[in-house]
Amino acid sequence: MMLNVDGLGHRYGTERALDDVSFGLDTGELVAVLGPSGCGKTTLVQAIAGHLTPTAGRVRLRGHDVTGQPPERRAVGLVFQQSTLYPHMTVGENVAYGLGPQGVDPDEHEAIVDEYLDLVNLADRRTAYPNELSGGQQRRAELARALAPQPDLLVLDEPLSALDRALRVQLRGEIARIQRETGVTTLFVTHDQQEAMELADRLVVMHGGAVAAVGPPRRLYESPPTPFVASFLGRSTELPATIAATEPLRLAVGGDELTLPDAGRTPPVGASVRCLFRPHGLSIRPPEDADAELSGTVRRVADLGRRYDVTVETDDGTALVVERRREPPAVGEAVAVAVDAGSVVAFTAAGEPIDAA
Repeated sequence: MMLNVDGLGHRYGTERALDDVSFGLDTGELVAVLGPSGCGKTTLVQAIAGHLTPTAGRVRLRGHDVTGQPPERRAVGLVFQQSTLYPHMTVGENVAYGLGPQGVDPDEHEAIVDEYLDLVNLADRRTAYPNELSGGQQRRAELARALAPQPDLLVLDEPLSALDRALRVQLRGEIARIQRETGVTTLFVTHDQQEAMELADRLVVMHGGAVAAVGPPRRLYESPPTPFVASFLGRSTELPATIAATEPLRLAVGGDELTLPDAGRTPPVGASVRCLFRPHGLSIRPPEDADAELSGTVRRVADLGRRYDVTVETDDGTALVVERRREPPAVGEAVAVAVDAGSVVAFTAAGEPIDAA
């Protein structure tokens, strides 16, 4: 295993920033650490890179305990949210800067700089200064600088968050290509669910300084272990429900009933449950449609270009967001909502998933 984080904890005075964080990265893997602001991502990066010593736990690289070692003793390449290129150095000089401390023969510097500038498509900008580069070019120059010493681990700490949307999408593709071509083990830290799910082999979802879930993006999206993970990965609307029957599993939701796939662990009839509905699993039907599970009134229509988000207020007064590709109904119109039961995620009142059989 290239990186092993074992029981990592850290406090700033009485404030807990990390709480028993454990996960690992295999060689060549790209893992995304994902979570909202304040969940401990930055503290985790600092502990892995050596910029702080955690108050508990260990960090191991290639099996070696590096918890107490300074940054320069760790083969970790870093790209931060804000540019850290040296403004008085050219792009080529910036890329070459990290080679000296790593003991690379000075006679090899030129060839290595050429190799990594070519990798990030900046060969023609070698003599330019950082202020002569676009935001995307600066990101690519920093990637080249971080990769040139051939680190054991590349850490990308919110590297795209300061860029506009179109550039973020473009650079996501570049990061994926560069990681495939180099095979470098990569930890990608972000709060953006789409970035994480598009790039990562696995996700580490953090919440309140702790690990909420670890696993492949698709599995965590379709079978989230907690309501937080379900709500954080992708869009959803939560509605309260009760168990109306168990064979088959039927839920009473907003005055209507919804049949779900059989479950291996089901609360008793009458128990309260939490249902999260994915907007793409809902469709709007005429109010008299017998196959629709929920009924309500359209309260809002948002035109998002490729789709409409239609907010339907169900009969019990809760709001449900439905994705619609074609012309939406009018605000105030009575409608029915059909539910793809496979897209519904249900939890007990205590937050335990209702497992599929």
